[in-house]
Amino acid sequence: MSNNFILEKNYTIKELPMTERPREKLYSHGPSALSNEELLAIIIRTGNKEDSAIDLARKILSKDNRGLAYLRDTTLQELMEIKGIGRCKAAQILSAIEIGKRLNYKEALYKVKINEPSTIANLYMDEMRYLQKEHFRIALLDTKNQIIVTEEISVGTLNASIVHPRDVFKAAIKRNSNSMILVHNHPSGDPKPSNEDINITNRLVEAGNLIGIKVLDHIIIGDNRYISFKEKNLI
Repeated sequence: MSNNFILEKNYTIKELPMTERPREKLYSHGPSALSNEELLAIIIRTGNKEDSAIDLARKILSKDNRGLAYLRDTTLQELMEIKGIGRCKAAQILSAIEIGKRLNYKEALYKVKINEPSTIANLYMDEMRYLQKEHFRIALLDTKNQIIVTEEISVGTLNASIVHPRDVFKAAIKRNSNSMILVHNHPSGDPKPSNEDINITNRLVEAGNLIGIKVLDHIIIGDNRYISFKEKNLI
């Protein structure tokens, strides 16, 4: 195949030199043998006149210093800003990332019994540590301290979440939960609680004691770090 032929059309990974064929490498050695660039290139499927699929994958991963983690919270529009990534390729990438998120999250929550703060912090860490806004969620527990469901209560600004007790306990009552754990993230990466975090927690603890649905803990997720109000004797 001549270089002229490659320049005249969009080409697939199969038409690249053998050393640049991640799909063939996957067939021979399995997906774990592929680099992040190669896995992303398989999702992208085709290159363009200027770049191979591998080149496009490299451009995407170099767009942010977080590398692959950048894809966890990127948008369709941001991906389409990269030359060679149109709406279809961007959609393919986001769909693959979302499947991974959902599989990871559902598997992590399946019949997990919460008996210490690190257990729940580890469950939510990968999903919440890269979020660019504060997400306030509640993990609703049954009488065996197993998670029934996680409810998102609010999405705030970069610095604060807006949380009202009626929204928190409406969800808890609807799910017939026995108790709950509060979970939210700090986009700064520092999980140290603010005065607002402490005030909100105190309000919800008081409301829970009145209603009969105990607030067991409040976990703040940072960048691979967390703080438990229970461990810090703040609850």
